[in-house]
Amino acid sequence: MTGFEFGRNPDDLKGEVARGAPAVVVVPDMRQRQGADIESRLEEACGLARAIGLEVVDAFALPIRAVRPATLFGEGQVEKIGTACTQSGADLVVVDGALSAIQQRNLEERLGRKVIDRTGLILEIFGERAATAEGRLQVELAHLDYQAGRLVRSWTHLERQRGGFGFLGGPGETQIEADRRLIRGRMARIRRELEQVRRTRGLHRERRQRAPWPVIALVGYTNAGKSTLFNRLTGAAVMAEDLLFATLDPTMRAIRLPGVDKAILSDTVGFISDLPTQLVAAFRATLEEVTAADVIVHVRDVANPASDDQRREVEAILADLGVIADNGSGDGVSGDGDGDGDGRRVPIIEAWNKVDLLSDDDRAMRRDLIAHDVPERPAVPISAATGEGVADLIALLGKLLTGSAQTLDLTIPMADGQKLAWLHAHGDVLSERTGEDSGGLPASRIRVRLTPRELGRFYSL
Repeated sequence: MTGFEFGRNPDDLKGEVARGAPAVVVVPDMRQRQGADIESRLEEACGLARAIGLEVVDAFALPIRAVRPATLFGEGQVEKIGTACTQSGADLVVVDGALSAIQQRNLEERLGRKVIDRTGLILEIFGERAATAEGRLQVELAHLDYQAGRLVRSWTHLERQRGGFGFLGGPGETQIEADRRLIRGRMARIRRELEQVRRTRGLHRERRQRAPWPVIALVGYTNAGKSTLFNRLTGAAVMAEDLLFATLDPTMRAIRLPGVDKAILSDTVGFISDLPTQLVAAFRATLEEVTAADVIVHVRDVANPASDDQRREVEAILADLGVIADNGSGDGVSGDGDGDGDGRRVPIIEAWNKVDLLSDDDRAMRRDLIAHDVPERPAVPISAATGEGVADLIALLGKLLTGSAQTLDLTIPMADGQKLAWLHAHGDVLSERTGEDSGGLPASRIRVRLTPRELGRFYSL
């Protein structure tokens, strides 16, 4: 990403980081973290680099006591990075943090190598993995937004002026102004296309809401095992690898649960700390599926030492997206947000995944934590890879979706066939007999069990 030349195919941007290229990963440690924290950050940064096919030949953290506006790192630290690149033969430097355009350019000049920051690396990964037309649009929008502020890095040709109109010409506009104008135009077109996608997705969501099928959304940190659990529950073959951001595009499948003939399970994109703001905005339409869910399953990798930090990151992003209330308590319970506009609280349960990787002592500790957990945030230890605990998770999901159902005795006029058909299609009809309503007209006396959501839909008919 050493500059942007408008007119190139946005897909070509994805190929700027050559697969298999040797890379040095540098983590700027601005919080002066110690021990496991910095090791987790290093491991995640290397995982991101490997996810795009880079060969990590060296990785280390550098403490940042004072940010240098020109290079982020101090003089001695820049020399250390250069020495590491020379000794390891690296062609690329991955900085696991945000770099300004000037910092990125100066580092490239000093090191004589390509430099990419965390945001650019994640955008590369998303650009390679997006499989659907919507995903590609979202990635292109995020990429253009990221590049728009970095046109200054395209060197002197951007400062040359183009001729104005008329016989005398005039100052015209510089190349950088023309590029920015073209980028803004392309971004506006993509936003219009994504708005159409959002409306179409909304129509599909309304259609599903008219059906009796509850929606369960899987969310979690990237590589927590969501896709593996999705495959285990649905028998699907969604890509599931030990790789950050293995899947991006949301996938939905039907599953059966105790007391629920059919439910829709949705697998969403994984979250990550310091997720680029461009991607949060671009993927908001995709993540709107989570806001309409009846139950959110937060899949956590409890074998990861940073599991608690990852949980906080996921809940912070969900709060930023308006999926749950940011009440500051960190209890993982959704508030009265605007999920589907009716003020309901969306239950959130935690699936503590990868327990098969824990020692016996760690397993016992996790069981003790669950035993003392708050009822509003139930947790189930599972292994999506081996199937351990998945039956307990299925039972809990069925209980949540049916436990709040109410049994009602209703008298429906026989002439109102729409309501009668709706009750048979959406509710659990326990008994039905013919009779008369208060006006002496033929009616059906029906005993039916409905969830609060279904009851609200019935009254809106």
